[in-house]
Amino acid sequence: MRDSCSPVRSRLPSILLAAALGLAATLLLVAPVEAEAEVTEIVFASGPDDTGTVQRLVDAFNESNRGAIEVTWRQMDRDNNAHRDQLVEVLSSGAGGIDLIASDVVWTAEFAKNKWVEDLTRRFYQAYERDAFLAPALGSATYRLRIWGVPWYTDAGLLFYRKDKLAQSGFAAPPATWQELADIARKVKQDSGTRYGFVFQGAEYEGGAVNAAEYIWSAGGELMSTQLTVTGMVMRGVTETDTVLVGSDAAARGLDIARKLVADQIAPAAVTDFREREALDAFLAGDAVFLRSWPYVYGALREAGFTSDQFGVAPLPAAAAGGRSASCLGGWNLMINAGSGTPERDAAWKLIRYLTDPAQQERQAREAGLLPILGTLYEDEMLVGDVPVIGLGKEVFTSRLYARPTSPFYSEISASIARAFNRTLTGDLTGAEAAQTLDRELQAIVQRNR
Repeated sequence: MRDSCSPVRSRLPSILLAAALGLAATLLLVAPVEAEAEVTEIVFASGPDDTGTVQRLVDAFNESNRGAIEVTWRQMDRDNNAHRDQLVEVLSSGAGGIDLIASDVVWTAEFAKNKWVEDLTRRFYQAYERDAFLAPALGSATYRLRIWGVPWYTDAGLLFYRKDKLAQSGFAAPPATWQELADIARKVKQDSGTRYGFVFQGAEYEGGAVNAAEYIWSAGGELMSTQLTVTGMVMRGVTETDTVLVGSDAAARGLDIARKLVADQIAPAAVTDFREREALDAFLAGDAVFLRSWPYVYGALREAGFTSDQFGVAPLPAAAAGGRSASCLGGWNLMINAGSGTPERDAAWKLIRYLTDPAQQERQAREAGLLPILGTLYEDEMLVGDVPVIGLGKEVFTSRLYARPTSPFYSEISASIARAFNRTLTGDLTGAEAAQTLDRELQAIVQRNR
């Protein structure tokens, strides 16, 4: 006899399974779907890069961090002062928008004092060995004994010259003094018909302040000095005292040297409007025998097709034989916007670690002619052979490098120096008048900002 319940028992598992599947489907429809991990998007802002190296580095970083971090590179204004103004507008708002910035070495004190950028001291010492960096470069990222940025690449004022044209006029070596530069330039101009003997940056902007400082330093003068006073066993307080030193006879001599180069038509009268771009364009066009500029020019010349037989690089001249050659410390530091969110700041730090890695530092040197910030790369014979400006950079960094004043009100100091220098070049002021004017103005700036 057939069990009347057997059909029911045989269907029960199927019914229960169907119900369970239906319930699961319903839950899937109403329950939130777990979101995929979000990509942290950050903006990295730096100055223009005519070689395309920065964009290639950013692209490589994005590829290696696909699905986690996406970096957008924002190119800032080519003009240094306008670049700073753009950053100040963003940073002073206390918001994001730009997460990682490339900061000129002279902006460190201002950005740090205003707490616009993150104090990276703890991060730095957890990730790096201090001695791995060139001391001047790391010093430029330090304010009141705290580290506010990580050096990205460094700079020093250099003299570029047309080696081929000097050779044709019988000169085997670049000039050691400003007077030798004038003599060589005059002869080469006469022999080759080159339009200008020497071009540099004389416009009323940061580059003009830099050039002014180099002439002053080369003649034995100074601008300012700053003394730090530390209080407390654990450095509870750090104060600074600024002393203005520019009103000296030596500073006046240095400024007179610059004026004489223009007055004697070694440098064109138009140099009073020249910035980096105009000076470089004149040299690239074959219109100048000598050019004062930064190491990146090496990469620009190579990209333009110049060979090592056509141009050379040397330290800047001294005011007199046996005197000091003085190059201004330049360069850019990587800083994190303190107003960005935690994920963005962490992602920015990861990009800093990438950009300061030896492999990327070497790539920047080869592709863009930028001086690395890691000391070991200056010992790499193959790299120095391929990019000779690195070897010269090492020489300059050991004995010829000078830094501009470290001050949170450096923008005021710079504007005063650039203005006095420009007026000297045009003949409105003598070197002595410019030095005394600067002394009064810088004293007033120091007093006003105490």
